[in-house]
Amino acid sequence: MLGTGCSNLAGPEYERPEVAEKTNWSELEGRQLEGSDIVRMDWWTAFGDPYLDELIQTALSDGLDLRIAFLRLEKAGITLQRQRFPLTPEIKGGPTASYRRGKPEDGDIFSQQNAEAFGIDLSWEIDIWGKVRKGVLAAEATYKATEMDWRGVYLTLVTSVSDLYFQIRQFDEQITQQEAAVAQSNVLLGIWQQQYQEGLVAETKILNQQSEISSRKQQLLELQRSRVEAELKLATLLGQPAGTLSVPSASLRNTVHLIPEPNVLPGELMTRRPDILRAEYDVLSGYNLLGKARLERLPSLSLTGSAGTGDGIAPLVARWNYAFLLDWTSFLDRNKKIAVKESEADLQILTENYRKTVLAAFQEVEIALLNLNIRHLQLKELESQVATLEIVNKVQKAQLREGFVSQLEVFDTERTLLDAQQNILSNYRTLLSDTLVLYKAVGGGWPVETVSDIL
Repeated sequence: MLGTGCSNLAGPEYERPEVAEKTNWSELEGRQLEGSDIVRMDWWTAFGDPYLDELIQTALSDGLDLRIAFLRLEKAGITLQRQRFPLTPEIKGGPTASYRRGKPEDGDIFSQQNAEAFGIDLSWEIDIWGKVRKGVLAAEATYKATEMDWRGVYLTLVTSVSDLYFQIRQFDEQITQQEAAVAQSNVLLGIWQQQYQEGLVAETKILNQQSEISSRKQQLLELQRSRVEAELKLATLLGQPAGTLSVPSASLRNTVHLIPEPNVLPGELMTRRPDILRAEYDVLSGYNLLGKARLERLPSLSLTGSAGTGDGIAPLVARWNYAFLLDWTSFLDRNKKIAVKESEADLQILTENYRKTVLAAFQEVEIALLNLNIRHLQLKELESQVATLEIVNKVQKAQLREGFVSQLEVFDTERTLLDAQQNILSNYRTLLSDTLVLYKAVGGGWPVETVSDIL
């Protein structure tokens, strides 16, 4: 009864800290959400690009960021094993020998040598209040927090590889468009030069066109440089030396498809998102450390014992002893009293950090949904603009054959059409990146996990 009563000093059972209630996403008002079963672990395969899938698998198997995170997890597991040692008695054994030399106050100098074929020592602090178990539970929670870090690195690696790949594909398509723009500008320059020789335009027209060609060539060089830079960064994420990866050229919109938003409720973030789970495991660890600090002030009971065999013809067990040690002084230890206050302060900090992490997660999802909604609306407007310009271009080409418009008017429309197409491409890439942000914000495809003591 005394033990049960004192063990309650560790505090009540763990409960998840309360956070601000949120039942739906403002950007999805009117849309019925039923859960997130559609979010799969390999959610990125929905983009429909086998080459992207191959890159991600390479990064997951060979990427150094994930490997380092896994090694940290393994180290945390080793540390956890050591934290469990106090749950069982500590036993040491082996051959023993001692040599002693001295001189009593009244007597001659003497020497004494003792040797045993085998000796064994035992020590164990009996966990009558549960403070050792609290320490192990805290270590268990720390291990799980490290596992959540590994999940976070996993998710970051997937999104980083995907985003760099989308950049490369965007550069591929932009380079093609820019090369067409340079060629078109050169044709237009030839027309201006011909008209200048005929005295129809001023020389400044030619100079302006040459300046435009130079500007487009500079943009083309920058696109080529940016593509190579993205390729170098991608190689590093894959665990390969920069400069050894060569991504074949392809069009972004022809290889990567847009995917819908995941069906995730706000409350599910707290059971799926790695950084939220990590923050909650930190709270659980702090909760158990506080309980341990409180129980440290209670009396402790330890068992010690030793036994040893004799040498020569001595009996099998020549000596043995054991003792129970009861320590009542812990309650008066001011350091342990301060340790309780420090643990209480740490737990308050961890609790507020958990709430902050949850609110930050809500914000990230809301912003990602907002961006996706606006990008989709912008894409529709851009597609409408391009469709209109294509009609104008088609009509002008027909009028050009009849002599109703000049080649210059056609070129001017085609240049405007090219700029609009580049805007669509940029918007498409941004949509893909915002999708990555959203899937990362909702925790990817990690399964639901409930934080609790697991010992």
